[in-house]
Order: sequence, then C-alpha cells, then structure tokens
Amino acid sequence: MKIVLASASPRRAQLLKQINLEFTVSPSDIEEVMDENLSPERLVESLAQQKGESVLSMHPDSFIIAADTIVTIKGRYLGKPIDENDAEAMLQNLSTQTHEVYSGVYLALTNEKGIKVSSYTFSEETKVTFGALERSEIRKYVETGSPMDKAGSYGIQDDFGAVFVKKIEGDYNNVVGFPLYAFYQQIKLHFPKIFSQLFNHS
Repeated sequence: MKIVLASASPRRAQLLKQINLEFTVSPSDIEEVMDENLSPERLVESLAQQKGESVLSMHPDSFIIAADTIVTIKGRYLGKPIDENDAEAMLQNLSTQTHEVYSGVYLALTNEKGIKVSSYTFSEETKVTFGALERSEIRKYVETGSPMDKAGSYGIQDDFGAVFVKKIEGDYNNVVGFPLYAFYQQIKLHFPKIFSQLFNHS
C-alpha cells in the first residue's frame, strides 16, 4: 500500500513527515473549479476532492491524501494575491480583524486498477486574529515575495507573517495548511485498517 500526497505544498509535506508518514508526492495539475455559492466548508472540501480525484488513476493500490486551504473574512474569499498591490490590500484588510482559515482534506483508497474503493472528505476551521499592521510593515513583508504564493497573503510557519498573528482559536497546523489532529482522528474512524498500518497500532 502506497501513500500518496496529491499536493505540491512543502508545508503539508513537512507536517506529514512530522508524524512519521512515508509518502510519494504527486501534485494535481488540474484547474480547480471554485463554486463561491458553496459554504466555505463545502468549497474547500470540493477543491481537495478535485485534486485527489485527478490523480487516483495514476496510483493503483494506494491511499491518496489531498488537501486545500482557503481564507475568508466577513464572508469574502481570499485566495493567493494576483500581484503585490493585491497582497498589500489583503493584509491591510486583515489588520486588527479576525478571519477564518479552512482546510479541506480528501482521503481515498484505490484498488490495483487505480479505481476508487472508498473515500472520505472533511474540513477544519481555525479563527485567526491579526494585530494592527502599519503600512510600512506590510510593504516590507510583501517585498520579500513570501506572501505571493499563500492564500490570504501571509504564512505562519517559517515565515515573518507569524508576527502579525495576535490570537488563534483552533488547530494551529490547520493554518499552516493541514489539520493533523482531525486527519489522525478521521483515519482512525473511517479507515481503521489503514490507520493500523500507518501508525502501527494493533
């Protein structure tokens, strides 16, 4: 049984390595379809599912893990910034406010023909509150280039964006990009055989 992470995110890979999983990285290259009529939970689950299902057939006899993360503030979705001005505007928007980070995770088991045998999708929400940000701080951070590949224009792990975060309610790892606690619990519940194999529990 092969474990496959359908994500190019180095942060997600690092979190899975942290819990001693051995896996192959097989990023999805599909153009994701964002249906903004869905609730944030359903939307992020849909994005994760799209990623996971696009690589299933390439990985027979495998356990597929796919994930996606979105940021919302006052009902608006914040994706990755399109340019530096967009990143600055986003961070200005987040200053002194509480926003939500949602991660969706899609788990699937394939048979020897690469056909899905079973799957499960879930999401996790964490609330993040920023302190007050000065324009000069925002500009300096954006100039590093770090916000440009991140939803909401900031990172919290190995990233200067961590100094903007005043308070977190929920799973910190979810903000990094993968909800480890929920992942562990959901595998235990929905894929007990895989759970035993991955975590050596009899």
